[in-house]
Amino acid sequence: MRDLLIYYKWKKRDFIFIALALLCLTPIISSPVALVLGFALVSLGLVPESLDINQLTKKMLSYSIIGLGFGIDLEQAVAASREGIGLILVSIVSTLALGWILTSVLRIDRKTGHLIASGTAICGGSAIAAIAPAINAKGEQTSLALAVVFILNSVALFVFPLVGHLLNMSQHAFGVWCAIAIHDTSSVVGAASAYGNEALLTATTLKLARALWIVPVAFISALLFKGESKKVSIPFFILFYCLAILITHLLPAFSSLYQGIFSASKQMLVLCLFLIGSGITFHKIKEAGIKPLLLGLLLWLMVASGSLAYIELLLV
Repeated sequence: MRDLLIYYKWKKRDFIFIALALLCLTPIISSPVALVLGFALVSLGLVPESLDINQLTKKMLSYSIIGLGFGIDLEQAVAASREGIGLILVSIVSTLALGWILTSVLRIDRKTGHLIASGTAICGGSAIAAIAPAINAKGEQTSLALAVVFILNSVALFVFPLVGHLLNMSQHAFGVWCAIAIHDTSSVVGAASAYGNEALLTATTLKLARALWIVPVAFISALLFKGESKKVSIPFFILFYCLAILITHLLPAFSSLYQGIFSASKQMLVLCLFLIGSGITFHKIKEAGIKPLLLGLLLWLMVASGSLAYIELLLV
């Protein structure tokens, strides 16, 4: 009888986890909520111990990134990249370099620090999701980086429009600032749309250009973190990501199909965040301390203030 009760408890726990995981594949659950849900389940002991979450998450992250490539308009991204190449390149290189230095100064785990810097430099959660498997990051390293990015994204949604109005920024200038200084595309769209239609168009287009930089940064990251091995682990999913962008550009007749794949991939990314959250524990957070959040905050303030000064002095 006791064995039967233990079996039933296991199946019940299994059912709760699977049910919430499937719910993450619907628009009902957003990315931050998915991360919190996963964390709540592991805190309550409702995550199946037999499930290899880290391995499953790595595979699903790769598939998600490939699918997101179908949502990038190559012509728009290249055009925007050509216009803002200087600002984009300087912000990415300086953020990654400063991130490397601060990671060492604050004595943060190298991979966690690099993921936070990459998310700040390029496009938040998408960049972290793409680079994590390229450097063989552990689940807790990825989850900490994502948590930092989501916290700062939430702040940006409220702070950026307020600062824009206080400085009386033009629609175009505010759109450029959002695209450069806010991590995730969803938060860029949210902040820019609150400011105006022109700001939204500018921010979205320029953000696409930044997203293209996931490719070289992922390859460079794989080189930097190859460890003692002389072999470089090539992130093949990045090649398929590029292929997806090319297919979308060369075969535009199937645009509705591409949009469907893109939407499905975004939802799969939400499920990945749920799985990542289920790997976070209070013990791991206590071990990491406040330093990862401090790193993310310092990098974000540098990018936000530096790009704002450039836009206010030179762009307008």
